[in-house]
Amino acid sequence: MEDAINAVSADGTSILSNIAPHLSRHLLFPLIQFEGDQAEDKGDAELAKKILAGKIQLLEDTNMTDYVASLYTELHGVAEPPAEYTKKRQDVLAQLDKYERETEKIVDLLTQDEVINGLRSDKVANLEFLKNEHGVTMEMVNALYDFGQFQFRCGQYGPAADMLYQFRVLSTDNDKVSASTWGKLASEILSANWESAIDELKNVRENIDTKLFNNPRAQLDHRTMLIHWSLFPLFNSEAAREPILDMFFSAAYINTIQTSCPWVLRYLIASVITGRTRSRNSSTQQKQLKDIVRYVRQEAYEYADPVTQFVSALYIDHDFEAAREALHKAAEVCRADFFLASTADAFVEAARYLICESYCKIFSRMNIRDLSAKLGLNPDDGEKWIVNLIRDTRLDAKIDSQNGTVIMNHPPNNVYQQVIEKTKGGFFRTQVLNAAVSK
Repeated sequence: MEDAINAVSADGTSILSNIAPHLSRHLLFPLIQFEGDQAEDKGDAELAKKILAGKIQLLEDTNMTDYVASLYTELHGVAEPPAEYTKKRQDVLAQLDKYERETEKIVDLLTQDEVINGLRSDKVANLEFLKNEHGVTMEMVNALYDFGQFQFRCGQYGPAADMLYQFRVLSTDNDKVSASTWGKLASEILSANWESAIDELKNVRENIDTKLFNNPRAQLDHRTMLIHWSLFPLFNSEAAREPILDMFFSAAYINTIQTSCPWVLRYLIASVITGRTRSRNSSTQQKQLKDIVRYVRQEAYEYADPVTQFVSALYIDHDFEAAREALHKAAEVCRADFFLASTADAFVEAARYLICESYCKIFSRMNIRDLSAKLGLNPDDGEKWIVNLIRDTRLDAKIDSQNGTVIMNHPPNNVYQQVIEKTKGGFFRTQVLNAAVSK
């Protein structure tokens, strides 16, 4: 598996090798599958074969025996897999039968309305009620946890989520309850139940924030893992965007990103920029964009890719030519990234808007040909894009087709606004001087 991940990451644009250690093998599989599809599309048979072998290694220790056997026959070009796969399949079926028998009674009870209505928020009272009225034992409750884990290893994520939820409702074992919450989060992600995944994500976050860890490193590792798991709903559910971005921008989690996983800045930037046109609160989006610029500046020595370089070129260096080149590379990176592939075009479109916005703040009259070049468009497409921008955003500008220019109307600030802006600038310079003196 490591050979496949290293081969994928060899070109320097994929960050799969950074992400992989923070995902479970089941969550990692869709990323490996995506890379395999990319290799096949490129006609890279050698890489595709390595990735296929990596998928087998990744799932070898799971209970997905039939699927792994099919991958084996595909890799080696044989009609039948080795006998060991048949034996493992029989063992899995025997375990399945055992768990079904052990959980049959309690699962049946938890589907009865009269039993469910008798449950309360007090887990101890619930267990006492089930024990006295229905003969439920702690072994039966723990069997739900074991069966949930087993179902998850089989790739039966829906049943696994149900089992783990039922266990969590009854169990007073804090460690197992925490593990079942992580397991249910993974199950909901892999089942693409994004609404439930968002709820479980909140549960996991609350558990991390309130749990007494033996050392700060353990809490940091848990937050790092949650950040990576959150990328799945972030780029697949519109409803997940706001709560997950709020989490990422919170002090604890942005510190985790900067300390433990700076490559997540790629996804933070893409999410903020593509969300620009969908944001209900433009002031929040503007603040997030300013924060992003600061984080890119701070982490430039630690991590950089075309996406972060685009932000750096546009907002830190104010180099429009470099921003155009970085955006071109960033588009390629996004299309080759599992999480960003579906939003690559939206990212490019929103990024062009940012370039145009920055350019318009500097110049009152702009040559359409030059501005189109800055946007990475030919003059005809550039003019159409600018016309649509002016119409859609009601930008205070007009096009002089005869001279091939865009004329911006920059109304002068009144005297009070000028005083406010100069005061802001003076305050910022004072902060910088104080920081320099302190160092």
